[in-house]
Amino acid sequence: MSEPRIAVLASGNGTNLQALLDDPVIRPWIAFVVSDRDSAVALARAEAHGVPFTIVRADAYPARSAFDDAMLEALRGAEVDHLVLAGYLRLLGPELVRAFDGRILNVHPSLLPAFPGASSVADALAWGSKVTGVTVHLVDEELDHGPIVSQEPVAILDGDDWDALEARIHEIEHRLLPAAVRALVDGRLLVEGRRVRVLPDVPAERP
Repeated sequence: MSEPRIAVLASGNGTNLQALLDDPVIRPWIAFVVSDRDSAVALARAEAHGVPFTIVRADAYPARSAFDDAMLEALRGAEVDHLVLAGYLRLLGPELVRAFDGRILNVHPSLLPAFPGASSVADALAWGSKVTGVTVHLVDEELDHGPIVSQEPVAILDGDDWDALEARIHEIEHRLLPAAVRALVDGRLLVEGRRVRVLPDVPAERP
């Protein structure tokens, strides 16, 4: 059986990419990194670990469909079979989602369906919420919408600012995302409508 090949899509600092690279099981699976931003620190993290990467910028293409085609071409060229969105701030086009149907994970810094979108940490603070959290979900064609794999709450403390709250959210993300990636690649996610059951990780018996 061939080794799984994962592409990680990231737009920013790539701390979730780093969490995946630091996981000894997942690291050999990471075959490709894609960003939509030249300045993404995630690209430097990929380079430091010898992972091939590319930049596909939306503003380089005259239409959304052309951008989506370029993304799909890059991913197919890298021969990947799973996608992980780790701080990737663009909605995937329907053709790309269909090409990897059931094999795309996203990590989001809120308890979905609350506070979808790119400003969820700031939105939770502005709303005066007492609790936010982290969601890892399968990706469909809608924004932050697919079936939920795992969630964990994060309390919002008096005096929290964006940096303090995000730091605690990152701690949870860096634990939940690798666990979900392992489950996805191992075939341990059972999806029934909007419900996802995660089967336990049972180590193979040694001869």
